[in-house]
Amino acid sequence: MKVINVGLLGLGTVGTGVVKIIEDHQDQLMHQVGCPVSVKKVLVKDIHKDRDVNLPKEALTTEPYDVIHDPEIDVIIEVIGGIEQTRVYLLDALKEKKHVVTANKDLMALYGSELISTATENSCDLYYEASVAGGIPILRTLVEGLSSDRITKMMGIVNGTTNFILTKMNKEKAAYDEVLKEAQDLGFAESDPTADVEGLDAARKMAILARLGFSMNVDLDDVSVKGISSISDEDIAFSTRLGYTMKLIGIAHRHGNKAEVSVQPTLLPDHHPLASVNDEFNAVYVYGEAVGETMFYGPGAGSLPTATAVVSDLVAVMKNMRLGVNGKSAVAPQFEKKMKDPGEIYAQQFLRIHVRDQVGSFSKITSVFSERGVSFEKILQLPIKDHDDLAEIVIVTHQASEEDFSVILGQLNDLEVVVQVKSTYRVEGNGYS
Repeated sequence: MKVINVGLLGLGTVGTGVVKIIEDHQDQLMHQVGCPVSVKKVLVKDIHKDRDVNLPKEALTTEPYDVIHDPEIDVIIEVIGGIEQTRVYLLDALKEKKHVVTANKDLMALYGSELISTATENSCDLYYEASVAGGIPILRTLVEGLSSDRITKMMGIVNGTTNFILTKMNKEKAAYDEVLKEAQDLGFAESDPTADVEGLDAARKMAILARLGFSMNVDLDDVSVKGISSISDEDIAFSTRLGYTMKLIGIAHRHGNKAEVSVQPTLLPDHHPLASVNDEFNAVYVYGEAVGETMFYGPGAGSLPTATAVVSDLVAVMKNMRLGVNGKSAVAPQFEKKMKDPGEIYAQQFLRIHVRDQVGSFSKITSVFSERGVSFEKILQLPIKDHDDLAEIVIVTHQASEEDFSVILGQLNDLEVVVQVKSTYRVEGNGYS
C-alpha cells in the first residue's frame, strides 16, 4: 500500500483533534501500518471558516457524498453526530466498501446491529471505540482484552457532565440549578442539557457496553433510566452523613442467562473507588468470573482524548487492510436477549420519608417493610425545622427486589402517618460487587 486515504465527516472539536493526531503522529502511524496516512476529503459546514488545522481548500467540501463516493478514500471517519441522516451516510459508505470509524454513541445505541451487519456483508470494518467513555479504551478491552472471560457486571460513571455537576454538589454543597449553569458556562453542559442530566447519554453508552460485554442484543429501550435533575441538596447532605457519595451510575449486571441494565443516581460508600472519580472524568468497573475486578479510568470527553480513541480505531482498520482481514472482526451475539423482571433485580435502597411525629408512626412504617421481608441497614430519625409536628426518617435497606420495593413505596404512600416519600435512590458497592 502506497498511502491510506481517509475521509472525514465533520471538523468540529473531535474532527479537529483527529486531523491533528494524524498530522503530528505520522511517523508513529507509519511505523504501525507501514505506509503514510492522508486526510483526503473533509465534510464541513463552511469552507471559508478559520480553523486550527492546516488543510488545503480543495480537501474541504460541504457535500457529504463528495467524501462517501470518492473512489480513492479507504476509510470514512464520522464525527458529525446526529442519528437518522448519519445512519444513511454510514450505510451508504459501507455499501461503497468504505471502512467506517465513528464516535457516535447515539447512532450505535440505536442502529449498531444494523450497521455491524451491513459492514460484515460488505467485508468492511466498523469500529466505534470513541462512542463510550472518550479516551478510555473500554470497548476494545471487552472485545479483545477480556474476550476469554465471562463478564458478569459492568458499573461506572460514563457521563462527564453529570459527574461534574454531582462533584460540585457533593464537595461544595451547591444547589443543582447553580451548578448546572456553571457547567454550561464552562462548556461541560449543552444549552439544552436534557440528554446528559436525564441520563439518556449514559443509557446509550450502557446499551453499547452491555451488548458487547454480555454478547447479547441489548437495546436502548431495555435500559431503565433516571436522571439527576430531581436531586436536592438535602439528599446530598443525608447521603454524606451516612458515609455515601452520590453519582450517576450505569449498571449492567448478568446473572445466569438474564441481564439488567440501568442508569440512575446511586449512593456509593465513600471508600468505593468510583466515589473518588470527580469532575468530568469517567470510570468503568468490569467484573469477570476469571479476572475478578478491573477498573478503567480516564477523561470521558474532550478533543484529543476522544480523537485518540478514533485514531486507534483507524490504526486497527489499517492493520486489518494490511492483513486482508477486514470485515471479519464482528462476532454475532452469542446469547438470546433475556432481561430480568422486577422480581429478579435486587439492590439496597435509600429512602427519605416525612412522617407525622406521633406515637406509633415508626412501627407502622417498619411493619410495611417487614411484610415484604425487607430489613434495615441504617436508620436516622430527625425533627424537621419549623415543623414541630413532623419528623424525617432516613432509611438504607438491605437487599430488596425492585418488585418488593415498588409495593413498599405504594403502601407507604397510603399510610396516614406518612406525609411524603421525599426521595429514593439505589445503593451500590457496599461489598464492591
